[in-house]
Amino acid sequence: MKILITGNLGYVGSVLVPYLAKHLSGVELIGLDTGFFAQVVSPADPIPERFLSRQIFRDLRNVSEKDLDGIDAIVHLGAISNDPIGNRFESVTNEVNFVASELLIKTALKVGIRRFVFASSCSMYGASDGPPKTESDSLNPLTAYARSKVAVEGVLRATCTSESTVTALRFATACGYSPRLRLDLVLNDLVMGGISKGEVKVQSDGTPWRPLIDVEDMARAIHWSLIRSKAEGGEYLAVNVGADEANYQVIDLAKAVVKAFPHARLLIKPDGQPDKRSYKVDFKLFKSLAPNYAPQVSLQDSILRLRTGIEKWDGLHTLNDTCHAVRLVKLEMGIVNQEISQSIGWIL
Repeated sequence: MKILITGNLGYVGSVLVPYLAKHLSGVELIGLDTGFFAQVVSPADPIPERFLSRQIFRDLRNVSEKDLDGIDAIVHLGAISNDPIGNRFESVTNEVNFVASELLIKTALKVGIRRFVFASSCSMYGASDGPPKTESDSLNPLTAYARSKVAVEGVLRATCTSESTVTALRFATACGYSPRLRLDLVLNDLVMGGISKGEVKVQSDGTPWRPLIDVEDMARAIHWSLIRSKAEGGEYLAVNVGADEANYQVIDLAKAVVKAFPHARLLIKPDGQPDKRSYKVDFKLFKSLAPNYAPQVSLQDSILRLRTGIEKWDGLHTLNDTCHAVRLVKLEMGIVNQEISQSIGWIL
């Protein structure tokens, strides 16, 4: 099987590539990425791309049929992520995450690629104080990033044919260690605060609900999507990916991190406001369809892996290095240095 992975030089892709190489025999992996965050990589870990057959440096907006020549399946991770970047670059987020994704999907269909895996998001549920959200519940996307996920799912649903096997994985909030670490994710940020400052700081009042999934468990779900039969979910499947027991309030995440760092202080902003993005999610469907690929990494293990990985990442304790692992800061630095355009593209 020849698999194209978009966004392979990112946080999830840097875990996914070695995982697939290990678990899919005879697989040929091809990466496609702009390379904005390629330099944000741990000097203590082997380069994940050593498992690739080929790397294509390409903006998603410029993907051609030639890039898809001979491909059997696509894992679509590439996107402008996350909510702070989407708020800062809303029109570009729509252009890259939706318009370019629509082009990729239709080009893939044109050249005969029938298996497509899309990294969607539970953030499309937006805000809810009711019971955990199931796949059949209404969507309430509150941000440009979440709206783009809803729109791409619509394209996939509309273009899926009887010959296709299409999976939209509505992932819980990502967490855990990756060689290309992100610190703009709630658990990762809390752990970094415990390491670098001895402070576990909650930016809201701590009440919002967040379902979490470790990046390794995300790779496990993608693996299943690449091999699942139509009997396991049908031609088109949109499914919540996470674990029922991994629905947490932010304050509980902070307390779990403090437990791992006994000398760290728990700080909650006195004027902290509730985050409007608050929801619990039901993950029973995924567990029933893919019991052998259900999440296995506990919250405590994610925290321990983050701590171990960060502490061996020499230099990450400094503010400058930390900023590189915050995606919005990295992009804004590139714009200031006239390396990246306002439309989020390389300036050649």
